[in-house]
Amino acid sequence: MAQPDTLPFDLRSLELFLAVCDAGTMAQAARRLGLTQPAISQAVAEMERRMGVALFDRSARPLALTAAGGALRQRASALLSEARQIAPLLREAERARLPLIRTGIVDSLSRVLIAPLVRALAEKAEQVSLLSGLTAAHAGALLTRQLDLLVGADALDEIEGLERWPLLTEPYVLLMPANLPAPSRVADIEELTRTVPLVRFSARSKTGMEVERHLRRLRLELPRPLEFDTPYGVTAAVADGAGFAVTTPLCLIEAAVPLDGLACHALPGPGLARHLTLIARRQELGRLPREIAAFCRERLLASKPAVAALVGEGLAEGFRVEP
Repeated sequence: MAQPDTLPFDLRSLELFLAVCDAGTMAQAARRLGLTQPAISQAVAEMERRMGVALFDRSARPLALTAAGGALRQRASALLSEARQIAPLLREAERARLPLIRTGIVDSLSRVLIAPLVRALAEKAEQVSLLSGLTAAHAGALLTRQLDLLVGADALDEIEGLERWPLLTEPYVLLMPANLPAPSRVADIEELTRTVPLVRFSARSKTGMEVERHLRRLRLELPRPLEFDTPYGVTAAVADGAGFAVTTPLCLIEAAVPLDGLACHALPGPGLARHLTLIARRQELGRLPREIAAFCRERLLASKPAVAALVGEGLAEGFRVEP
């Protein structure tokens, strides 16, 4: 007898069982299905063995159903009818639009991605909700099913049950007054803070956390007079003469602040890059995450000329969109 938590038959077995019921004999059922009689007999016997009941009274000619066989015949027809409707329903669902897609996007991508992304998502869903903000807040919303997609600066590698689609790697750069010499050594950054302070991204942001970790690796303990949650806040403060910043090309595009009197330079010492990723819960949205990731890559690639104009061709080489 089958264990309580296992199915005692499959749909093919039900189909053979019904064929015997309709034909009256296993031999006739085998001829109609193009099978051998032993194959039919074996399938029926296996069902009976797994369920622990006899389905046919083999002493009768033609075969007669037992009480258990009669009960199964009633339900088997309905089960097979439902099963045959699944494939057409799935094909229809594949063509249909979702009722709602909720997406979170890191705020530094808002200017580059939000408008085109809304149009792309509107082709996939009847209703689109797109929220910008910090990756950490959106990650919690994704895990509690308040968001369906996340485009952010954290791949959430430590969390299981997610699918990840890498989008872009971009370099961190120094944004500083153009009249100051570009630091060529790590020690020059510390020297620079004696002239102008470091304007930080808040530690609440993934960007802020990555910059802080990098500074610790370089053994730099710098004063923290100013910090902001947004690319605009950091860039505007530097443009206003408040100091220098470690930022990224997309953060500069998002800020949309004139950079007159400022210059971008490579970070001295070990390189530092930011990785952007599209994340969804695994296998819940079919091909949608892959398609949206491809769309995002196209838009990010189109932004590379703007990146080169802001930071220069040399630094723009580190701006790499995933193939």
